[in-house]
Amino acid sequence: MSYVPYHPAGAITLLAGPCSIESQQQLDEVGAALSELGLSWIRGGAYKPRSSPYSFQGLGEEGLKILAATGERFGLKTLTELVDTTHIDVVMSYADALQIGTRNMANFELLKVIAHATAINHKPVLFKRGMAATIDEWLSAAEYLTQCGNPNIMLCERGLRTFETATRFTLDISAVPVIHKRSLLPICVDVSHPAGQVDLIPALAKAAIAAGCDALMIEVHPDPSQAKSDASQQLTIPEFAGLLEELRAVATAVGKTIV
Repeated sequence: MSYVPYHPAGAITLLAGPCSIESQQQLDEVGAALSELGLSWIRGGAYKPRSSPYSFQGLGEEGLKILAATGERFGLKTLTELVDTTHIDVVMSYADALQIGTRNMANFELLKVIAHATAINHKPVLFKRGMAATIDEWLSAAEYLTQCGNPNIMLCERGLRTFETATRFTLDISAVPVIHKRSLLPICVDVSHPAGQVDLIPALAKAAIAAGCDALMIEVHPDPSQAKSDASQQLTIPEFAGLLEELRAVATAVGKTIV
């Protein structure tokens, strides 16, 4: 199996970008920073499945066009969420990799469509854990994606909904070694969603690297105070750059690099 599109051997892939794609200027600011920092991926939501129907739902295809333009301009691979079977052709035409969010982990019809659509081209798929799913349920659902032969599936731990209210979700850091023990699939840790607040993100990101994650997801925005979604958990570009320096030191300590 080859997972090269996500992470070269000995590397931790950093998937960074805003929660929502809001404008070309916004995404270009982030893209320019990621490129200058030596990173290779940018992520952002064009279709946003929100808990409230009154929240920002994303720019749709216009957002995909913005994402593709930023990726091409700054030499970055692109990742965005697919939320509906009717969007698969348009999302695949613009993005280098697909994300399946926590709300769709058990949307088996969507997973089947993605499996068939990526069977030949092996487009990478980032598969987030459901917010109340066991690891067994998560791994079983992942088989819907691999059943047609696409090996480029990466799992993503993003925190569980528990009784704890001090954080937005409870990060199951133990999922990293458990997945490595029980599966050939690599694992990403989204540290922004479980934190829910920027001051907790550095500690969670360092813990994820120490635990052996294959990739990290961190949300970054030029001006989080004006973000249309998840403002409290998005780092500014200078905050992100400072954190990246610290994370590279931690990665070096465990014999890895961040790309």
